[in-house]
Amino acid sequence: MFRSGLFTLVLLSVLLAPLRAEDFDFDSVLFIKRTPFQSTHYYTDFIDGSIDFHSSLCVLSLKDGSVRELVPSLADGIIGRCNLSFDAQKVIFDYKKKLGEGFRIWEVNLDGTGLRQLTFPPDDEEARMAKYKQEGHEKYFHHTDDLHPVYLPDSGFCFVSTRCEFGILCDGADILTATVLYKADEDGNNLEKLSNSALSESTPSITNDGKIMYTRWEYIDNGSVTNKGLWSMRHDGTGSGDIYGRNIAFPPVFGMGRAVPGSNSLFVCIGAPHMPLGVGTILLIDATKDRRTGDPVTYLTPEVDVRHQWGWDNVPGGATKPFQPEGLIRTTTEFDGKGNTSKGPLFMDPFPLDTHRVLASYNPDKEWNAADAYALYLIDDKGTRKLLHREVGTSCWNPIPIKPRPDVPTRMTGGVIMESLAEEGLAQVVVTDIYRGLDGVAPGTIKYIRINEQIPRPWSARRTWKGDEYDQQHSVITDKTHLGLKVQIGVVPVESDGSANFLVPADRNIFLQALDENYMEVQRERTFVNYRPGELRSCAGCHENSQDTGQVSRPRAARRAPSTPGPQPGETSGHRSLHYPTDVQPVLDKHCISCHGTENPKGGLHLTGELTERFSRSYEELLKRDVFPMIRENYPKAGNNHYLPPYTLGSHASKLVKRITDTESPCYVDLVPEERIRLTTWIDSNGQYYGTYFGKKNLKYKGEPDFRIVPE
Repeated sequence: MFRSGLFTLVLLSVLLAPLRAEDFDFDSVLFIKRTPFQSTHYYTDFIDGSIDFHSSLCVLSLKDGSVRELVPSLADGIIGRCNLSFDAQKVIFDYKKKLGEGFRIWEVNLDGTGLRQLTFPPDDEEARMAKYKQEGHEKYFHHTDDLHPVYLPDSGFCFVSTRCEFGILCDGADILTATVLYKADEDGNNLEKLSNSALSESTPSITNDGKIMYTRWEYIDNGSVTNKGLWSMRHDGTGSGDIYGRNIAFPPVFGMGRAVPGSNSLFVCIGAPHMPLGVGTILLIDATKDRRTGDPVTYLTPEVDVRHQWGWDNVPGGATKPFQPEGLIRTTTEFDGKGNTSKGPLFMDPFPLDTHRVLASYNPDKEWNAADAYALYLIDDKGTRKLLHREVGTSCWNPIPIKPRPDVPTRMTGGVIMESLAEEGLAQVVVTDIYRGLDGVAPGTIKYIRINEQIPRPWSARRTWKGDEYDQQHSVITDKTHLGLKVQIGVVPVESDGSANFLVPADRNIFLQALDENYMEVQRERTFVNYRPGELRSCAGCHENSQDTGQVSRPRAARRAPSTPGPQPGETSGHRSLHYPTDVQPVLDKHCISCHGTENPKGGLHLTGELTERFSRSYEELLKRDVFPMIRENYPKAGNNHYLPPYTLGSHASKLVKRITDTESPCYVDLVPEERIRLTTWIDSNGQYYGTYFGKKNLKYKGEPDFRIVPE
């Protein structure tokens, strides 16, 4: 096992002589030779990091130190990442020929023969580029890119791609774009999108039990630069779930994960910052330990840590556990800044050999983006860094031992699929006991589950006009609360034993809220699940740990047909946009502006619907006065993703709800249930204003036909 705890500089010995072949159970190593990407973010290698168009896919002989280039005909382009087939006979990699063209997936035999391209641009690529290209951003033309390929054990391969055409939510300029998981057959045909994330997914690998492990960036009411954790799914996209990192503030990125040989619970990865390049420190994750804490993590390279959103931190005495600053919940922003160094020691591409050694790219002391900074090393748990191979004038990346991997299942199994539901684009979810994990919530409290969806922002919502960008939102949705659009799918009942059985739309980003009898939120799921068409899935409870596998007798809800999400009182349809001007303002107009109107409003609180530059007077006044606890996804950006117990957020914690429902309060309002539900649903949405990414929103466009359109 990797050792945790202290280390000394004496242990950090670097042996400059090449290692001997007899030190390993393989005699050659696959690697990529190129200069570092000059990326501004950990995920933007293909956007702004691809500058130096020269690279090589190479095989290093451990017997004599010689290097053989596999694809010299592609030397004038950029090779990003590579992976080896399970029989160690083929190599799959991503390659960019020149500026203005996207990365594509290629394959070559290990002897250098059989070079072929597997993915190609869409037939309408030129039209896409013309439609979405932005002047002044010539590094990236909004073509599509296929990246980070890995072979699947039975056949075909998995990769990430921008073919989803989603813009990063916290990108006001909409230059940055998301990559999500796809798969294809062995010839590159039959492309299938496996996920629907609104933010980037990256660096898939295959675990020892045949699952796809990858890094997923997400935020639903979390800090915008955290939550790049390790996730896994079956080869068909079913059964997606987090391995580690969702509730950890720093490092904000758990990238390039790989399974330790022979284990289904030990994983090695890089802990990296949000910006710039995704290099950092090497971590071992033990997935059997409590994933909400730092306990699963052991630092293999404790001399460097990541405790800020930009850069790296040299830590006196050595890092021991992920950094969770006290009070980093809603207001602290000091960790949004930079670490104390931009130089090595920095690591990347760890490949575990056993429980105490990894191969990795290592930069001992140069700037993070220096051309020749990174070489191949053997890293062990005693603090030793032994040089394996260095190139003159350039760097070495992505080391992979060339040997078969026979223990991985060759026949992959998918999830339970019900074809009748798949044809309708639906999935089925069974919650066995919603009170499991709802500490302090009395049985019988939860009556409903509200089903919501986070909507990715499509390239088609790109605006060509000025004024609608705000707080890093390309098309403004909220006043400094969340950055992505939320839509309500509907509500379903919860049985007396805490069970629920319901349908959800497939291939959507679904998250849930547990509601009481008044349709008020008790707990919020601050993450999402992609359910595949026809998938049948169950969960033990609300926010349960992965180790929670307690047995539950057959729940009541499982004895009946699944519920279809329906409306709350006062709604004609459960599936609707959440839109402040039509949901909340009519309630304020009816009950509040007599005291809080334009002239001499009580307490100086204006609650009229008067339009402001991007929102309305009442909306800005209410949010300014913090009438309910909000997660402001940019304040702070780093952190803000800690687990929060029931009743921490939402309408039960709202000062506004308490004042208007307290019969002794001067602000008491006798709301009918339909009015109250509209108000509390808005609060439970974390204060969303607009219900769509589309249309013009700045007040200067008033009078134009697409000004502040009401979503249908």
